[in-house]
Amino acid sequence: MLTEEQLNQFEQYYKLLVEWNERMNLTGITEREAVYEKHFYDSVSLSFYVDINGASSIADIGSGAGFPSLPIKICFPHLKVTIVDSLNKRIAFLQHVVSELGLQNVTCLHGRAEDIARLPEHRDQYDLVTARAVAKLNVLNEFCLPFARKGGTFAAMKGGDPSEELHEAATSMRELRAKRIGVEAMQLPWEQSERHIVLLQKTDQTPKKYPRKAGTPLKQPIV
Repeated sequence: MLTEEQLNQFEQYYKLLVEWNERMNLTGITEREAVYEKHFYDSVSLSFYVDINGASSIADIGSGAGFPSLPIKICFPHLKVTIVDSLNKRIAFLQHVVSELGLQNVTCLHGRAEDIARLPEHRDQYDLVTARAVAKLNVLNEFCLPFARKGGTFAAMKGGDPSEELHEAATSMRELRAKRIGVEAMQLPWEQSERHIVLLQKTDQTPKKYPRKAGTPLKQPIV
């Protein structure tokens, strides 16, 4: 059960999202019930399939308006959160939300995932790494797996059936030292649209050659 403070944080987050969305493109969804279901509930649904109480750190890559990491942080305040996004305006919004909601231990980093994953303080460091609707899995693996520690989990949050993406991503999983541990399927409770969460476990440290320089994974995915 969420406390009154946590419920207030979600409401404040919603209001800030709508307010800032008038000045910059954060989301196409602004109706209150839809934001709560398609952004907040959808983000927190990760905790149905991953033991978030057992994790101490999470990196959210290409977080956009803060999904899934900030709703997860509100529900699990013990987490140390790092958010990486390449657009400075979005980082400014996220820093404002973190400040207004009084969230502790949240770092918002402006930069490309490929560059930040090369820094020793972020490389092979995180218990849990997430990305929600960012890119296809063979690209996402190179963006995200370098952040996960050996034994850590990468959760790729997807819409429709990811079977084809998983097939295409087999080589990138091998190259980036990961194995598939599950694919979870669910539907949003009211709107009923499909969601899938691909769960990978990092089996070893990231090879030196990865990630390649910024822009390369998108242009030339590992195949």
